[in-house]
Amino acid sequence: MSLLEVYDMSHAYGDRTLYKHVQLELYKGEHLGVVGQNGTGKSTLISILTGEIIPDGGSIKWQSNIKIGHLDQYAEINGNDTVYHYLQSAFTKAFNLEKEINRLYEQSAKTGNEAYLLKAAEVQEQLDALDYFSIESNINKVVHGLGIDAIGVDRPIQKLSGGQRAKVILAKLLLEKPDVLLLDEPTNFLDKEHVDWLSDYLSLSKQAFIVVTHNYEFLESIATSICDIEGETIRKYYGKFSEFLKQKAHLREDHIRQFNAQQKKIEQTEAYIRKNKAGVNSRIARGRQKQLDRLERIAPPNFVSGPSIRFREVPLTAQVVLEVHQLEVGYEKPLLPKMNFAVTGAQKVVITGFNGIGKSTLLKTLVGRLPSLSGRFRFAEQIRIGYYEQDLKWDDDDLTPIQIISEKYPRMSVKDIRRHLSQCGIKDAHVMQSIRTLSGGEQSKVKLCRLILSEYNVLIMDEPTSHLDAETKVALQKALMQFAGSIILVSHEQDFYLEWADRVLNIEQLMNGKG
Repeated sequence: MSLLEVYDMSHAYGDRTLYKHVQLELYKGEHLGVVGQNGTGKSTLISILTGEIIPDGGSIKWQSNIKIGHLDQYAEINGNDTVYHYLQSAFTKAFNLEKEINRLYEQSAKTGNEAYLLKAAEVQEQLDALDYFSIESNINKVVHGLGIDAIGVDRPIQKLSGGQRAKVILAKLLLEKPDVLLLDEPTNFLDKEHVDWLSDYLSLSKQAFIVVTHNYEFLESIATSICDIEGETIRKYYGKFSEFLKQKAHLREDHIRQFNAQQKKIEQTEAYIRKNKAGVNSRIARGRQKQLDRLERIAPPNFVSGPSIRFREVPLTAQVVLEVHQLEVGYEKPLLPKMNFAVTGAQKVVITGFNGIGKSTLLKTLVGRLPSLSGRFRFAEQIRIGYYEQDLKWDDDDLTPIQIISEKYPRMSVKDIRRHLSQCGIKDAHVMQSIRTLSGGEQSKVKLCRLILSEYNVLIMDEPTSHLDAETKVALQKALMQFAGSIILVSHEQDFYLEWADRVLNIEQLMNGKG
């Protein structure tokens, strides 16, 4: 029996149809990955499954008494709680049982009534079933696995960054061990070693889960089936992600072959009808016309082509693009010790380090968004910097993608703006929607489009792949490889940069002056 049954579900967002007549099931212990291009409705599907969004049609049925755990990075939390106290709340039931068993023992001692001891024995069995005496070790295992020990378990929740907070919420969710986990981009705020730990944890889990992610190495490790959202349909494939890719490619080839064969047959039949509609074979021609009218026509291939990204360049002749000397960055207090490093002309540099260490703060300082606390840095005189900020923030989130591009490039025609947005992977149906209604991936593509329309010789980019689908990642990777200027990139996706990076700087080494 399935844990989840989605029957005949249809849903639209505004005038945009996401899914039509979808059927989907989730079985006990199944590990389901959800993939699809940005804007196809992956996060919306999770919201429908949690009941946050009601679909326009169809039904969503969970097995009765199923406990569902949802990774909600924006959940309300008591900010005064410490990290450890918040994680302990995953075991509230066990702690309440402990209080109950202590009360029963006290009552037994006071009254001498053995009934209290018998009841205490029953409660003890419940405690054993909850693995009560392993609570502390289980918390410590998850704390270490997700890198929360580097944050500090005694820190108040309100002192955490957004990524740190999300990491702690994920930790509690894992400790609660619900029957089904619903996870939307759980790796976005994790470093590689912590992604590896989560991958091992989930792949060995007997829980069922549904995971939306653009990290396909992670997906390959954890998923036993794949749910692909494309062309207003949701199709389920069994097997690993790599097997899904082969199956999908085969189905596409088969679809194209069948479509072309049918089109050829239709053309031949129509030619026969035109030739014989008034001759001795007119009766046969009319019969074939009726057959043609009844024919169930194969839909033409409508597979989405990948985006095309190319950065515009201005010449770069400087031998040293950037020099950093004894630089301290932070807000009221330094986040990092003093740093020293340099970037040479046309060099592609990737900066790594654990989340929250201060990589984004460093980039914001270099581009002038934040003042340095001490030390100095200097760019060569001829430098023109293109900056991609990680945060999806807009001066006015009611503006549409067309208005956002037009605001920066007022001389550009709407036709040209549409063409450039399309090249970056923004569907025509989305260009007139307010930016706040678009998915994180679609918003990222608008930011990329705005960036590629100006000329630069230095690109400074902070986690540009966090929300992007596979096709756009490949296009961006190719564009960065072709860019003739210098690149300073912060990224946690080793597979994205390893092929083309000239230098990888671990920020922890920079802190020690070894860069």
